[in-house]
Amino acid sequence: MKIKRDAYLKKLIDKKNNGLIKVITGIRRCGKSYLLDPIFKSYLISEGIPEDHIIKIELDRISNKKFYKDAEAFDLYVRSFIEDDDMYYLLLDEVQLVEDFELVLNGFLYEKNLDVYVTGSNSKFLSSDIITEFRGRGDQIHVNPLAFSEYYAACSGDRYDCWNDYLTFGGMPLILSMKSDEEKSHYLKELFAQTYFMDIINRHGIKRTDVLDAIVDALASSVGSLTNPQKIYDTFKSHGEKELSLNTVNFYLSLLEDSFIVKKALRYDVKGRQYISTPQKYYFADLGLRNARLNFRQQEENHLMENVIYNELNFRGYNVDIGVVEIREDGKRIRTEVDFVCNMGNNRVYIQSALNLDTPEKTIQESRPLKHIRDSFKKIIVVKDNIKSWRTDDGILVMGIVDFLLNPDSLFR
Repeated sequence: MKIKRDAYLKKLIDKKNNGLIKVITGIRRCGKSYLLDPIFKSYLISEGIPEDHIIKIELDRISNKKFYKDAEAFDLYVRSFIEDDDMYYLLLDEVQLVEDFELVLNGFLYEKNLDVYVTGSNSKFLSSDIITEFRGRGDQIHVNPLAFSEYYAACSGDRYDCWNDYLTFGGMPLILSMKSDEEKSHYLKELFAQTYFMDIINRHGIKRTDVLDAIVDALASSVGSLTNPQKIYDTFKSHGEKELSLNTVNFYLSLLEDSFIVKKALRYDVKGRQYISTPQKYYFADLGLRNARLNFRQQEENHLMENVIYNELNFRGYNVDIGVVEIREDGKRIRTEVDFVCNMGNNRVYIQSALNLDTPEKTIQESRPLKHIRDSFKKIIVVKDNIKSWRTDDGILVMGIVDFLLNPDSLFR
């Protein structure tokens, strides 16, 4: 099945020949290798790059196992393909299998006619701080599971049927080739247990796997709700856990973030213009993985929709926070929440997520925090309903979720 990843292809094109190592990171099975080949390789060929100037090496092939403990031989092997002064493009898959691969890649930077692109799939390469391995010489392209627009483009059928499937099984690319719900469910459960967890456990020597399991389940259950390490720790203590420390909870949370399984959204005081350190919200990189952790229970659509919107905003390049707006009513100060404060350069958008606005009272409730933000940036409420976009009496734009997700210009109306 052909899946388009045009947004990521554009990033690779924009970074082509910039003198840095292009490091493609992301959660396992999200399509990093597919982005390099066939997508980027096909683009290079379409631009007239000769195929013999595109060096593609898949290090997980048995024929390349000889390089795993011989970085010098691997270095010489790559250089053996370079026969003239024209530009060569090096596409390396699973490069982490080579010991001291960082030294090899840094050495390639001295070659003026070699443009380097790499992916990797173990915890070291998934780590969010992988770029530090190259001491400022790397340029990261972070790949997420399929956004709904990418999923729908490869999905046959009604867009609302696709939306319901996406909300349940998420956007891991291989899901699109599976026919039955049972097959999808099994794949996601095994992927989490046998791939993501094993990466973390083996790399860090985790002994309290029961605690790691429980933390993931707690985060999965609290999508869309405020939480923090202290709250999770207190829950363990209330259940009689005596040996666990708060530092351990913090550490395990950081491992889940570094492996891109979850992402933390901070709270931001809109009027005070400052961050609030705690509590925060955690969102899953892929809803299918989140749902699989809970055996597809707790399918509260409002929380799932909020997770999808958060991922979409990240996909579009926004920096996303949870907004806090303090208002005064009857002489009292009340803190209200704006689901998302989205920033990109000098542009800002405020977004509320709501299943529907089926009564005047519900419209007032969802509009309330937005109305008390005095700046002139755009304010939007995204609802589940299939509706034509409209504006409230206060000028707040209301649009349907599928329209929001499929229209790349939906935030600029």
